[in-house]
Amino acid sequence: MALFPKRYHPPGTPPGTLRSHADVVPATVEITLVDYSSAGLSVTRNADVPACKASIKQDSITWVQVQGRPTAELMHTLGDAFDLHPLALEDVLNAGQRPKLEPYDGQLFLVMHLPGFEDGRITLHQISVFMLRNYLVTFCPCPRDPFASIVKRLEAAGTRVRQQGIDYLLYSIIDLVIDQSFPVLEHFGVQIETIEEAIVAGPDRDVLDHVHQVKRNMILLRRSLWPQREVVSQLLRDVDGWISEPTLIYLRDCYDHTVQIMDLVESYRDMSASLLDIYMSSASMRLNDVMRVLTVIATIFIPLTFITGIYGMNFGDNAASPWAMPELHWYYGYPMVWLLFIGVVAGMLYWFRRKRWI
Repeated sequence: MALFPKRYHPPGTPPGTLRSHADVVPATVEITLVDYSSAGLSVTRNADVPACKASIKQDSITWVQVQGRPTAELMHTLGDAFDLHPLALEDVLNAGQRPKLEPYDGQLFLVMHLPGFEDGRITLHQISVFMLRNYLVTFCPCPRDPFASIVKRLEAAGTRVRQQGIDYLLYSIIDLVIDQSFPVLEHFGVQIETIEEAIVAGPDRDVLDHVHQVKRNMILLRRSLWPQREVVSQLLRDVDGWISEPTLIYLRDCYDHTVQIMDLVESYRDMSASLLDIYMSSASMRLNDVMRVLTVIATIFIPLTFITGIYGMNFGDNAASPWAMPELHWYYGYPMVWLLFIGVVAGMLYWFRRKRWI
């Protein structure tokens, strides 16, 4: 799997060109129409584009959710119906954009990354948001609806999201996307601790593979989550009146969350980088322990081999020489040699212990 997946048009393609990609399945796209005010709420699943276009002409706040990967034809239709800028529509189709905030004529376009896990692997879905004066259009390629909690909050008449304007709905979406990073990072924190314990217990090839996988994921998270802080900062510096003063207070809290997330990302990135050093140190210590044991064994057998070599010389038959080995003819010669072996080994072990070599 590519570390930073992105789709491109062929070089030389005119800007704003909408072209479907081979992996797009039209049947998987679902449009949800959410229309609400302080007086009521209406949620329409599998809505069509004409119904959504008619809804934005009312005085209530309209939220159009496009879930799945739309085709170029559907993007053209949505762009014409909601007056969406073609350059922004191109960024929606070419997923893998860097998180950003771009103002166009009478609209704001945001790109955010929603982290998650699928089949034990980290995923990053591009969330594209168009904000106009009285309606909001979001594009999400997730297999499940990530905004179900916001719709549930809209069902209660007294909630703040029902009482505030469309800018508060935008804040709610941004806050949900940013806060989704906390459980993902918590998972990585537990994974890093588990890997660290496994390295200390006994480094092996599988643990090394896990270390490289964590480092790879942290690089991906940092690349995707770091720019989101700048997106919120741009909204806080808004000079065009898109964000009201009451909503700015909540956006400042959202900015604090982005700072906390980046602190965690940097901390876990450093910890994941140090895991390789811990692995190498642990493997080196394990090798040193093995070599120490082998060295002790070899050192013990050096004098034993020397003694065995002496008594293995064939000078025992030289009875005429006073320098012949008398031990070879002793009745207790063989037990004596074994006692000598045991004494040498015990003495060497005692000396190694005194020197703290073992």
